[in-house]
Amino acid sequence: MNKSITILVNCTDEKGLIYKITRVLYENGLNIVKNKEFVDEDTNRFFMRTEVEGIADAKALLEALTKVLPPNSRIEVVPDRKKKLVILVTKENHCLGDLLMRNHFNEWNAEIKGVISNYALLKDFTERFNLPYHHIAAEGFSREEHEQLLISTINSYAPDYIVLARYMRILTPSFVKQYDGKIINIHHSFLPAFIGAHPYRQAYNRGVKIIGATAHFVNNNLDEGPIICQNVIPVDHSQNAAEMSRAGKGIEKMVLVQALKLVLEDRVMLSGNKTVIF
Repeated sequence: MNKSITILVNCTDEKGLIYKITRVLYENGLNIVKNKEFVDEDTNRFFMRTEVEGIADAKALLEALTKVLPPNSRIEVVPDRKKKLVILVTKENHCLGDLLMRNHFNEWNAEIKGVISNYALLKDFTERFNLPYHHIAAEGFSREEHEQLLISTINSYAPDYIVLARYMRILTPSFVKQYDGKIINIHHSFLPAFIGAHPYRQAYNRGVKIIGATAHFVNNNLDEGPIICQNVIPVDHSQNAAEMSRAGKGIEKMVLVQALKLVLEDRVMLSGNKTVIF
């Protein structure tokens, strides 16, 4: 049976790139099923996502592509397999609950390996889905000490991605660096508006007419990482901050799931502080 492989290429743009890549795929006996490419003219970068079928040695294929592409190209050869996720939460249950339900019914190309929280509040709820729940309290520890406990638990699962499902703690630069490009956060505002804490209160104080949610990769600038997905819903003057927060829970769940679906299908490529999405 032929196996599905996704190939992601990010390199300096030059003539003949598509020919060079597809020739390597042909020579390796691979059949192209889907293909899309994009050139960012501002940075002169070429992006290509290709789905192929066939039997291939991933290491040999990567070496062959590296030989024909410009120096410092970023190439990924990704086999079709379920990605492993670790979820970090605090007290809110709506995003976690949606993810656990989808995981339980195998609705996506992922497997949640465990849930970690600085509170015990969601332990019983999580364990109803037969998933391990790790309560790692932050009290009595420095931020760095607490994160070392997190890292030890996270690494025991060797996840592909860490999902912050309303995890309300700011991560240190060393933690972010360790999982560079692998941490996905849902922020409860339409970024770049209302960065940081209490965005619904900030939105209410400004009298906004829409509220939204943003799923993004985490970097060292608070709520300023590359954006994956966003959406909004309308609000009006009759809603206070608490009512806006309740209304926003639905859009938070939807945006987080949409972003994860794109990431899990290998449709998201990083381009500086932006994303290219196929």
